[in-house]
Amino acid sequence: MKLAMIGLGKMGGAMAERLRRGGHEVLGYDRSPDISDVADLDELVAALDPPRVVWIMVPAGAPTQSTLDALAIRLSPGDVVVDGGNARWSDSVKRAATFTQRQISFVDAGVSGGVWGLENGFCLMVGGSDDAVAVVRPALETLAPPDGLAHVGGSGAGHFTKMVHNAVEYGMMQAFAEGYELMDAAPIPLDIPAALKVWRQGSVVRSWLLDLLVSAVDDDPGLASVRGWANDSGEGRWAVKEAVDQAVPVPVMTAALFARFTSRQDDSAAMKVIASLRNQFGGHTVREAGDDVHE
Repeated sequence: MKLAMIGLGKMGGAMAERLRRGGHEVLGYDRSPDISDVADLDELVAALDPPRVVWIMVPAGAPTQSTLDALAIRLSPGDVVVDGGNARWSDSVKRAATFTQRQISFVDAGVSGGVWGLENGFCLMVGGSDDAVAVVRPALETLAPPDGLAHVGGSGAGHFTKMVHNAVEYGMMQAFAEGYELMDAAPIPLDIPAALKVWRQGSVVRSWLLDLLVSAVDDDPGLASVRGWANDSGEGRWAVKEAVDQAVPVPVMTAALFARFTSRQDDSAAMKVIASLRNQFGGHTVREAGDDVHE
């Protein structure tokens, strides 16, 4: 099939290439003219045959909304828009309704696979009507590995599933991180790389994330070149808020999200309060600002 891909970054570029390798004709558009096949959206839309399929892979929030707004006035009834970014599921429900008023179909696709997806395939969690998904199914099946594609529900379901997926990922990553730190603090000699590698064989914790951790430790023993600072994409926050709204207990996801916040603090104001209180009621030692915490 013939389709457009808007956003040719690490994910979008790899997806466009995998589609081309699968025999599809892909027109790519990006803000960087060096990698774009067309000069602008007008040229992109004009080059597609109805019913047009336009897949966007741009950052969530304002970039996604502005791209969709620009497409809404250029596309025609019967066309299909696929949002493969990490948009908030409730936004996707609203966007689907807006496009439906114009008789344009909207598909929200949660995409996982990272930079490895080009070779391994992308896990796809898709929301939208049966008819809309049927139009883009040839592309979906090319992008996904065997059994890596699921139509999980109507509008918003794809991005809701991806939100939960990423929150689960937060928890798994945090567990591996804490396990690594505990082994690193062992009071006896311990070969951490060997321990991690043996977990990959027959262990109940074997996983792709573990494979990636082993690779990272092999490339950078002791992870000496990496600062202990971790960002969050936003989906972990959305998942925790959704859990609060639905009264679903998610202590692991919540703790993993808050651990990332902690990683960004050079000196925690909250910990200053705790240290001061311990000193007040128990006479516990307080370190002066600037003290080496490893003394």
